[in-house]
Amino acid sequence: MVRDVRVCFVGDSLVAGLGDPQCLGWAGRLAGRATAAGIPLTYYNLGVRRQTSSDIAARWEAECGQRLSGEVDARVVFSFGVNDTLWENEAIRVPADESAANLRRMLRRCAELDWTVLVVAPPPCIDDEQNSRTIELDDRFTDMCAREQVQYLRVHQPLRHNDSWMRELRDGDGYHPGAPGYEQLAAMIGPHWLQWLTEPRTRLPTVS
Repeated sequence: MVRDVRVCFVGDSLVAGLGDPQCLGWAGRLAGRATAAGIPLTYYNLGVRRQTSSDIAARWEAECGQRLSGEVDARVVFSFGVNDTLWENEAIRVPADESAANLRRMLRRCAELDWTVLVVAPPPCIDDEQNSRTIELDDRFTDMCAREQVQYLRVHQPLRHNDSWMRELRDGDGYHPGAPGYEQLAAMIGPHWLQWLTEPRTRLPTVS
């Protein structure tokens, strides 16, 4: 019997794949990799532009609940944080403590609902000062996921040293790559993603 695997990708414009003329982003490319590997699934992209962790915390459960109801293998992939660390109106949009608390509440609620979770770190942009804040948030998210026993993929640093990704950002708006950049991210995550789909309780190796 084929498992009814359903995956909600929840996050911001980077999850939505903004800037990709193929309209796939990294989430669509990961779904394609799963199908090619013989792992059929239904995937839902729930990325919303400019949303912070606080915005996402207010909507994610209702949106996922409509898609993960019933007797299914329910999965959620969270990725957010770049908008949290944006300096706007003379302040950071969401302080790091609040961002971490938002993530904790979402992870614990997923555990209550028996939804298997994967968290992907917020990627870098071309603003070094913002990247420094995002690295701090990445550290907090790493610790939070470890405490909650949730898989976390640290893609920020590898992407920051990835010439293709950074070139795509410079050629674009500074935050979103084009199709080649999203392909780089999907390739980076791909092996870990497939392992998470088939062996969700196995600790994933470090992204490199």
